[in-house]
Amino acid sequence: MTTTRIAFIGGGNMATSLIAGLVADGYAPDSLQVADPNQDRREMLQTRYGVRVFADNRDALADADTLVLCVKPQLAAQVCTEIADAASARAPLVISIMAGVPEQAIQRWLGGTLAVVRAMPNTPAMVQTGAIGLHASPEVGEEGRNRAETILRAVGLTRWVETEAQIDAVTALSGSGPAYFFLFMEALEEAGISLGLDAETARLLTIQTALGAAKMAVESEDTPGQLRERVTSPGGTTERALEHLLEADLHALMKRAAHAAHDRAVELSRDLSEQA
Repeated sequence: MTTTRIAFIGGGNMATSLIAGLVADGYAPDSLQVADPNQDRREMLQTRYGVRVFADNRDALADADTLVLCVKPQLAAQVCTEIADAASARAPLVISIMAGVPEQAIQRWLGGTLAVVRAMPNTPAMVQTGAIGLHASPEVGEEGRNRAETILRAVGLTRWVETEAQIDAVTALSGSGPAYFFLFMEALEEAGISLGLDAETARLLTIQTALGAAKMAVESEDTPGQLRERVTSPGGTTERALEHLLEADLHALMKRAAHAAHDRAVELSRDLSEQA
């Protein structure tokens, strides 16, 4: 159990995933406080996880030492300004999972140089298998970094990056990454159907193949490239298929896609930081 009291502003899917993971990790439910304007959402969170719920953001923050901002980025300025007085009084560790919102903007809206950790989770965090990039502002000490990492590890793997700008790279890689894999799975499933498999068989074989490949990559010390070579027999079916993917320059295509996602992340971050 932990004595840390955590206030979540916003009780959406990512906050719910964090709460579920923290409770499973041994956090006392009554040490978790959630503010959300939706009454049905509050009742669900209270009933399912036993957490304390509030309609007013400031009430949730009143006695918390950790603040987790889980609102939509477009609401960041409004929400932070609303709770600024309470945040200044409590001086909590601030963890933001608001995509694209810079640390300095959060500090400005909250009215002071609070310790801020930016976290970039991805959607698999909703099933406790997320990949989360973290960056700490200079005000965050070792205890704060440990606290933030402990909280985010409840939903997956965490990695710290050295500069805040690298959060945009995390966004392009793991933040948007699940969609890249879903697209590949979609294409593979369609290929199976075109070869005569029924839709359900093609779907299940695709999903299990993706799961198995990921599990091999997790459990092996080999790189993905080395694993690919190991499962590619000379003159075999896999080699013939890979020739087509390599001829299409799949590596360059993925680099262009990731760079496009990164550039868009930079644009969004710039736009959000310019909000009043």
